[in-house]
Amino acid sequence: MICFMFANFKIKAAKPKMTDEITKRNAMQAYIDEFNAQNLAGIVALYAEDATIEDPVGSPVISGRQAITAFYETALQTGARLRLSAPIRTSHSDAAAMAFEVALELPQGATVIHVIDVMTFDPAGEFTSMKAYWGPGDMRPGDIS
Repeated sequence: MICFMFANFKIKAAKPKMTDEITKRNAMQAYIDEFNAQNLAGIVALYAEDATIEDPVGSPVISGRQAITAFYETALQTGARLRLSAPIRTSHSDAAAMAFEVALELPQGATVIHVIDVMTFDPAGEFTSMKAYWGPGDMRPGDIS
């Protein structure tokens, strides 16, 4: 009888702790702030060691802290500036999104790219992935100064 009781006893696995809304919003804002401060170490520190980046979505996925560092070294060399277009949005899970504008100087002149980034988080509040949604139709001449 005791064996039968234990055989039917199910142990529920604990749900992994999710990152709270404030932590997600603060991390997303820190991304904008660190990028605009040209702080490579500050940007990279927001990412988990094994995080991924797909920017833009459809391009090859960048994986790991070393590759992420190289990605942002190149991005910062453009002199790009970021500005939120709307409030940061969180979710009922481990993700958050933000709509923003990227202003940079291209050979054809000042350009603004309208982007939506979606980040996922680990329980420590680090980004585990970043996906940037933008395409050719999201680019226009101008700046955001």
